[in-house]
Formats: sequence, structure tokens, C-alpha cells
Amino acid sequence: MSKLTMLLAALTLAAVVAGGALAAGTAADRPATSAHKCAKGKKHKIVRGKHFCVRVAKPKPKPPVNVQLLAINDFHGNLEPPTGSSGRVTTGYNGTTPITVDAGGAEYLATHVKALRTQNPRNTIFVAGGDLIGASPLLSGLFHDEPTIEALNGMGLQLSTVGNHEFDEGVPELLRIQFGGCHPADGCQDEDPFVGALFHYLAAGVYVDEQLNRSVFPPYEVRTVGGVKIGFIGIPTDTTPTIVTPAGVAGLRFVDEADTINRYAAILKRQGVQTIVVLLHEGGFQNSPTQTYNSCEQLSGDIVPIVEKLDAEIDVVFSAHTHQAYNCRIRNMLVTSAASFGRLVTQAKLTISAKTGDVTAKSATNVIVTRDVAKDTAETTLVAHYNQIAGPIANRVVGAVTADITRAANNAGESALGDVIADAQLEATAPTDFGGAVIAFMNPGGIRAELTYDNNTGGETPGQITYNELFTVQPFNNVMTVATCTGTQIKQILEQQFDNPSAGQDRVLQVSRGFTYSYNRSAAAGSRVDASTIRLGGAPIVPTQSYRVAMNNFLFGGGDNFTAFRSCTNPLGGEIDLDVLVRYFQQKSPIAPGARDRITRTG
Repeated sequence: MSKLTMLLAALTLAAVVAGGALAAGTAADRPATSAHKCAKGKKHKIVRGKHFCVRVAKPKPKPPVNVQLLAINDFHGNLEPPTGSSGRVTTGYNGTTPITVDAGGAEYLATHVKALRTQNPRNTIFVAGGDLIGASPLLSGLFHDEPTIEALNGMGLQLSTVGNHEFDEGVPELLRIQFGGCHPADGCQDEDPFVGALFHYLAAGVYVDEQLNRSVFPPYEVRTVGGVKIGFIGIPTDTTPTIVTPAGVAGLRFVDEADTINRYAAILKRQGVQTIVVLLHEGGFQNSPTQTYNSCEQLSGDIVPIVEKLDAEIDVVFSAHTHQAYNCRIRNMLVTSAASFGRLVTQAKLTISAKTGDVTAKSATNVIVTRDVAKDTAETTLVAHYNQIAGPIANRVVGAVTADITRAANNAGESALGDVIADAQLEATAPTDFGGAVIAFMNPGGIRAELTYDNNTGGETPGQITYNELFTVQPFNNVMTVATCTGTQIKQILEQQFDNPSAGQDRVLQVSRGFTYSYNRSAAAGSRVDASTIRLGGAPIVPTQSYRVAMNNFLFGGGDNFTAFRSCTNPLGGEIDLDVLVRYFQQKSPIAPGARDRITRTG
């Protein structure tokens, strides 16, 4: 073999050895096979014409999404700060005496909502539990609640369920509230077009067909926040037909809340929505002498059995209707209520998995809408605008009095103005179509001012009474309710007047003409009213007999500790108490002070 041949052979062997060393290297550096297949967790890559398998970096998991939900309920057009107990929130107790703080008013509510938004500006949704309108004070009700809708638009409200009061003026008017347009009878009273609600109403459980397929408004809506989907279901109480005038709900079907919520929750889950929030216009009551706006002490009422039946996938229930404040967790669902009249905002914080869309953590707090913050300038402008227009209407003369009619109570607790108001309420509810009432009760705390013969703040002459004066007497815009009470229940109601709100104090209900009774304050609790003296038109009230009784919705809900009203049956909702009083003055003036001769105290 020549030297040249031997050199070529050596070079060939070196190349083979070198190739074998490369083949024995790591898999990351080894060229891919001719089929270019790589092991699991690696990918094929070509570098300078050579094929390699390289490791695939694992993607970083997406962080969870933090979402803030803000909720109000039962605003009832309270653009101006509500007065009396309706404008306070109980924060604690000094012994048994509640410690309260003034709260509410659209100018303050807007400021608080803005401040809360800054805590999570990109991922905040502002929602409501219904009854935003209806039973509203003069400033909003006079304009068919257009000012309230404009105020809420300015606050950035995004979604709301309908409540029962949204149906007070019927479906056509509610559609106008949503989509805009001038009122068919009164037009655009401030001469500006009404654009309607910029937020969306939801109305699961309210159908216009027997097959329960066509709802008045969409039953739910899905919002994407921070890349995650949240489903909102809005539904009013199924008792709406019994607490709204028949004309307001004609042709509608209201169905069971829990069944309806579960129906749409299932639909949302099929759409891949794992976070579900319910806006429910139904509520409950705390039952504890130490309850506050953020507690959950012995919760009762219709809300409890509804929540017990709900799909476990539901995360939050913003409730309403009872005007109560509570902050509960039931079956791991947040169940809250923000009282009423814009006194509270519920702040719920959700942590949602970006991967699964499920809620991994949640909490809620009721925040007081205090009046120690700056007023929102846009809301101030809106309130001033409508106040200027309302002035002439507020000063409209609607009747007359023969003398001062005061709230001053006699020894038995009866007042001249209380007699007049109870008579007006009986007059309005006695017709069969409005309840067929034979007795009317009025809570004394709902009489907020007196009627003065010489008052002339609106330029009226002595004896004349203006609309604004009557509004000042009854500013709460409660709804008349007629229910069936037995004679025994009437006796129980009367016994609850004593040691109310605390021992030694009394709340004596004002009663309508024809109803009389006597009581002995010194007798034992539960036996102070002499059953034999309870009479209607001179005839004894029979314990087992049923009577149609008129009261406002505050009393029917057990307000002022008159819980016996709750056991009365077959309630029928009616007109606003202020409207009833105005019409009574228009038809019966001049009005004389009540005689204060219906209730007798014997000891």
C-alpha cells in the first residue's frame, strides 16, 4: 500500500470516529432523523441546514383576574338626601340605643362610586337590584323618574334587574325608560330629549307568553372583564303581581325565582361562563337587636329558601326589596343587600382564575354613602336643574285647611293629622278594585310635618295647602297595601304598639274613622288592649272573622316592629300614599283637624 493510500485511509477512519463522537452527543445537539421526529417536550429546529430537536419552554401561567362589583338597590328616585330614619344607617349601639350616621343623596353616591372605582379602574362593574324608580320623591316622580335615570347614567351604572316598582306605570312606560323618548302625556317636561337608560335592564322570570320563552327584557347578560366572562342574571320577585296595581302587570307572567335562576345558570355554563352573579329583587331581614349594616344575624325572609335552592355554581346574589342591609354567606354564596335610597353601596371583590374562569376567592362589604365627602358636580347640576323646574309644581295649591292640623298626640297617642291621613287612606282603598279596605292604619313616624293655616312659603293665601306641603308631611312615597287580617291579628297589631321601640316607649298607630278601641297602658304586656272594645262601625271585631286592612308597604313589611302585619294575607299593592293624600285634599277641602276621639286610654 502506498503512503498516499495509507494517508487517505487514516483520514477516512478519523472522519468516521469523529462522526461517531457527534452521534454520541446530547439529544439537544443531535441532528434530527431523516423523518425529523422529536421526543415529547421538544420541537424540531433547522440551523444552517441541519435538523435539531430542542427543548420547548413551558408557558407561564396567566395570573388570576381581580374583579370589583359595586351594587345598589331600591334607590326609589332619592336624588336628594333622604330624611328621617330613611336617611340614616345604624353602625352600632350605645346600650340599646342605635348609633347612626346620615347617608344617601345622589351627589354623595356618585362621589363614593367614583372613589370605589379607583380601587380597580379597569375591572369594575356597577350593577343594581331593581326598584331604582317608582315610589320616588317629588323631584324625580314629578318627571316620571327621568331625573333618576339621568343621574344613574352619570354614575356609570351598567346593569340592573327590574324590581316590582319598575312596573308601576306599566310595560310601555318601562320600555320608554329603557329606550328613551318623551312621555306620551306629559312630553319632555324640561324641554330636553330623554335618551333613556344607558344601563341595561334584565328581566328573567317575566314573560309575555305562556311558553315562557319571551321575556320583557333579556334574562341575562355576559360581560368580559380582564379576559374572564361573568354572567349576570336579573330577576324580580315573583310576588310582583300582588304588590303592583293590576294594570301595571297586565298580560305578564311572573314565575318562581329559584327555578328561573337555575334555568339560566345552566345556559350560561353551557356557554362556558363559570362566574355567575344574580341580581335578585327579593330579600330578607336580620332578626337581632345588635344587627348592623354589615352583619348577618338570624337572616329570615323569602331570600333564604330561594338561595337554598340555587345552583351551587352561583357565586354572588345581590338581593333587594326589603330595604334592609345585610352581608351574608350562604352555601358559599355571597348574599348581600345595600338597604335603600342610596345609603349604601355593596362592594364585592372576586378573584377569578384566568385558566378556568372559576371564582377562587370572594368577599363583600357594605360601604356607607356618607355625606362628609365632596358633592359630585354633575349630579349637583342635575338636581338644581330639576328643582328649578319643579318649583311651580311644588307650589301648586291642592286644597285647604280650616285650622292648623298638627302631629301633636293626645293622652292616648292620637293626633289630628293622623286621623286625616288614615281617613284619606281608607277613602282610597275602600273601593273593591283598590282592595276593599274597611280599616286603615298609619304609622306615626311616617308623618313628618304639620299643616299650618298661615303658612305661605309658596305664595299661597292663609288656609291654602300646596303640593309641596303635603309632600313634606309624607315624603317617603310608601305604597298603599291592602291585606286580609283576622280579628285576632288586629288585636296582635294593636298590642305591638307598646314598649316599641323599647321599654316604656310607644308607637300608637293612627286609625281611620269608624274604628275604635281602648287600652290600659298599666296592664300586662299582651293584655293592654281590651278586646271587647275593638269595634268597627260600632260592632265588635270578631277574632275569627277576616277584615281587609289598609296600611303602607312599610308597615306591611313589619316596619317599626309591627311584625304582626306580616302574617296578614292576600296583599294588594296600590297607589303612592302621597298621591292618596293629595287627591283627598283636592276632593274634600277644606279639611278640618281630626277629632282625636277614636282611641281611648283608660290607665
